[in-house]
Formats: sequence, structure tokens, C-alpha cells
Amino acid sequence: MDGLEMAGKSALNPKDYIMPIVQLSVKQTARLAGFFYLLVVIFGIISLMYIPGKLIQWDNAAVTVQKIKAFPFLFRFGILSNIICYTAFLFLPLVLYRLFKPVNAPVAALMVLLAVVSVPLSFAHLQNKFAVLSLLDASGGVNQLMPPLQEQVMFYLNQFENGNLVLQTFWGLWLFPFGYLIVKSGMLPKILGILLMLGCLGYLVNMAGNILFPFYSTWGISGYVRLPASVGEIGTCLWLLIAGAKPLREH
Repeated sequence: MDGLEMAGKSALNPKDYIMPIVQLSVKQTARLAGFFYLLVVIFGIISLMYIPGKLIQWDNAAVTVQKIKAFPFLFRFGILSNIICYTAFLFLPLVLYRLFKPVNAPVAALMVLLAVVSVPLSFAHLQNKFAVLSLLDASGGVNQLMPPLQEQVMFYLNQFENGNLVLQTFWGLWLFPFGYLIVKSGMLPKILGILLMLGCLGYLVNMAGNILFPFYSTWGISGYVRLPASVGEIGTCLWLLIAGAKPLREH
């Protein structure tokens, strides 16, 4: 009877089913992180660079509104891309924490905190894009909005950009402990960790420059300042996805 009870308890124990799923190898964990990172990179580029570049002309509200009304699906796809990017960015640091916890648990936890804190802020300021949709939907089939409504559309688009400017603080800060963990562990090429740490400084410099100097974006230096982060993040993403990571015990 005792044997039957033990067998029954074992069969009903959820850990017996959950643990095989969560017990991933180092390489599998790294590739899972790479998958989430790839989602962040792809949908981040689509939502923050490609679609705004196609639809928004910052110095011409009438043209911007006309483009958004002509291609509403593209604008809406940009919002969906934002949501996918932010959701993937929620899971990414959690998977990385599992990978780097044996290296330095407090630093890994700091990395998670600095990344995850940006996610609810990102979702909150996404409401500015929904406000643009509300204005355009309220206009019905009118092809040309009145100038005051055009200015409202640009106001909300600018508010979204200002929100991104604030979020650059956290998009940069989390890269420093992430890069440190890569350098410290040797699980990935150390040059990637160095680029990520430099990328942290690049994000912060661009953030401060845009706040302090209204015409900073026209100086042509922001792209160069952002380069270490771009190379480091895309390189880390591809390395995690393709090569995985070396087990810590090998170092």
C-alpha cells in the first residue's frame, strides 16, 4: 500500500513534468536568449527606425498625417512591432539571468532590474501612438485633417519620441552589467562584452546630448556614438543564437 501511495504521489507531482522543461543546458539557454534578442532587434528596427522613416516627416505635419492615413496598416504594424519588441525584452534578461547567475548573481540581478524596469514604461508611453490612431479614426473619411488636428498628431508622435529618449537611460544601463558578465565569464567573446559596456556609455551620451542640446541630432555624431551598442548587441544576439555559450566550467 505504501508503494502504491508513493507511486501515486510521484505521478501527481508537477515537478516531474516541469523540471525536464526548465532544465536547459547552457547552450540551449544561450540560444533561447538569442531567440528573444533576435525578436528585440528585428521588431525594434521595424518599429523604431523603418516605419517612422517611411511615415513621419518631423518638419511637416500635413505630409506625416497624409502618409499615416494612406498607409494605416503600416502604422498599426509598427504598434504591434513595439509590443512584440517590449514583450521579448521582458523575457530576454530573465533568460540571461539564468545563464549568468553562476558568474555573479548580484550583477546578474542588477542587469535584470535595469532592463525589466523599462518594459512597463515602454508599454505606458505606447499610448501616444494609440492616441494618434484615435485622432485619425475620429476624422472618418476626411483625407485632410485641419491644422490643429495635424499638430495634435505631431504632438503625440513627439511625446512618443520623448519617451524613447527617457527609455534610452535603461536601454543603456543594463548593457554595462551584461557586458561585464560576458567579459568576466568568458562564455562569449570578450570583445562583445567590451562593446556592450561602451554601448552603455553611448546610449547615455546620446540621451544627455538630445536633452541638453536641441539640435544635437543634426550634428551627425549620434550614429557614431551609438555604433558600439549596435555592433555589440547584434553581434551578441547572433553569437547566442548560432554558437550558444561555453559552459562556465571550461574557464
